[in-house]
Amino acid sequence: MRKFLFGFCLILIGNSAFALPPDGMVYALKSSVVKIRVILPNGHYGVGSGVVVAQDQVVTNCHVIANAHAINVIKFGESHRAVSLKADWEHDLCIVGFDGLNTTIATLGESTSLQYEQSVFTISFPNNSPRPLTTYGAVKALYPMDDSVIIRTTNDFRLGASGGAMFSDDGKLVGIITLKSPGRNAFYYNMPVEWIKILLKQPEIAINTKGELPFWDAPEEKRPYFMRVIQPYQTEDWVTLKRLANEWIQHEPEASEALNYLAIAEYNLKETHSAANHFSQLYAQNKRHANALLHLGLIATDTGNKNEAIKTAALLNELDKEAANQINTKLELANNNDCQASSC
Repeated sequence: MRKFLFGFCLILIGNSAFALPPDGMVYALKSSVVKIRVILPNGHYGVGSGVVVAQDQVVTNCHVIANAHAINVIKFGESHRAVSLKADWEHDLCIVGFDGLNTTIATLGESTSLQYEQSVFTISFPNNSPRPLTTYGAVKALYPMDDSVIIRTTNDFRLGASGGAMFSDDGKLVGIITLKSPGRNAFYYNMPVEWIKILLKQPEIAINTKGELPFWDAPEEKRPYFMRVIQPYQTEDWVTLKRLANEWIQHEPEASEALNYLAIAEYNLKETHSAANHFSQLYAQNKRHANALLHLGLIATDTGNKNEAIKTAALLNELDKEAANQINTKLELANNNDCQASSC
């Protein structure tokens, strides 16, 4: 079984069309992100990241601190030991309490208000970095789950970033870095702030309470479909991807990404007409869905509708320049082939 990982491997960020937030704001927000150090049962140390979300309250991934013998926060060169715990094991979010932390509190935003291709940035401590590091990227998909959304972005992360912060460009916390998919072209997933808001209101539990497995570490057949489709997508097993996407649609008729993966499978299985219909339906639902636009442009090129492909590439250029270049490259090849055929 291929397992999802948390915080490992560096993948280059795609060239989506987004502007960087002000340096001063990013620098100020770094004071709300902390390094978490745990002592594991085998006596070794583990390192993760966390975000201050209330006075002396730090949210992180439960898998960072689960079953640790001791939990400490390192901030401004000082170490603070955990004194309390609130846990949402299912969603992999834990809030750890510390005395006298006295640092900036992040402002909580709304994950459900995010849009596809919206720019976001993360702050965390990958690879046990001595200082918080920042990555810039964009929202690529939103997966409805338990009254909120799992957020997939292009922001990469490495070991130690788990529990770090994802901010919108107005400086509000919108997600928590959590896990990545296996494979070279990894997908990066973040938990939403809505679950943090709920957790803040929950009672404390014993700090040595035994941890439970999160939803993403369930057996394959019990994981959410947005996780189950990744392996056939990455291995180009289009028949399996189509089957899983159809199952996903049956179980979650309103899940737009189920339609996306169905159309991807159909496109690669040469079921062009059906794929075009489904990508058109997806684009009608979400005018910021770059992948739907990309494939509509590729289909237009494949079927000789160059004017439509040019229009689609222009629209896509406002969302994802790298994807738009794929259409333009295919158009150029098609033009060259036509030119050679007519001896121009």
